[in-house]
Amino acid sequence: MKLAAVLAIDTSTEQCSVALKVGERTVTRAAITPREHSQRILGFVQEVLAEQQISLTDIDALVVGHGPGSFTGVRIGVSVAQGLAFSHDIPVIAVSTLAALAQQAIRLHNAETVVSAIDARMREIYVAPFTNHNGFAQALGEPHMAPLEDITQQPWWPALTGAVVGAGTGWQAYGDALNPNNTVDVLDNVTLPLAEDMLEWALAHGEPVAAEKLEPLYVRNEVAWKKLPGR
Repeated sequence: MKLAAVLAIDTSTEQCSVALKVGERTVTRAAITPREHSQRILGFVQEVLAEQQISLTDIDALVVGHGPGSFTGVRIGVSVAQGLAFSHDIPVIAVSTLAALAQQAIRLHNAETVVSAIDARMREIYVAPFTNHNGFAQALGEPHMAPLEDITQQPWWPALTGAVVGAGTGWQAYGDALNPNNTVDVLDNVTLPLAEDMLEWALAHGEPVAAEKLEPLYVRNEVAWKKLPGR
C-alpha cells in the first residue's frame, strides 16, 4: 500500500504510542502511562505532526490498535481514531495488538514463529500464533482467550514450525504456567505493542475502512460497544 503520510495510534495496553510515517521517515512517541492515555494521546499526535511539519489534513490513512487489551484503553484508542477520522475524512486501518507484538518480535529479533500473549487479568491471556512471512506477521490462528496452562496444549500448536518465541505481558505474568518446560523462548524486550509496528504491518496488509465501520477487538463477547453518538 503506497501512502504518502500515515499516522498510527495505540492505547490498548499500559503503553500509549504514536507513529507518523511521511515518505520514508518515521517519528514516534511512546510512554507507559496506563491512567493517562486520554490526556497523552492527542499531545503525542500533535508532537509527531509538528516534527514532520504536516497537519492532519495531510494524513492519507489512520492506523489504530483496536485490541485486545485493556477495555478502557481500547475504547480510548478507537474513539480517538474515530474522532480524528470523522473530522478529517481519513480512512482507518485496524490492527490487533497481538499482531503488533509479533511484528515487533520480527523487527527486533527476526523471529520465525511468534506466540503473542497479553495478560487479560482474571488469570487468563489473550493469545494468537503468528509466522514470519517475508518480514511481516501472518496469523496462524484467531485471537482468543486461553487459560493458564501449557501453551503446547493449544490446538494450533502442532502447526507451528521452527523456533518459537513468546511476546507480550502474558509471558512475563504467567510464564511458569504457560511455559513449564521452556519450550518457548520468551522475549523480555517485547512486552507491549507499539504504534510503529502497527503502522508497518498496516502498510503491508491493512484494509482501510470508513470510520463508522471501525470496531474494537475485545475477544470477550460479553463486552458491549457503542459507536459515537449519531454515527
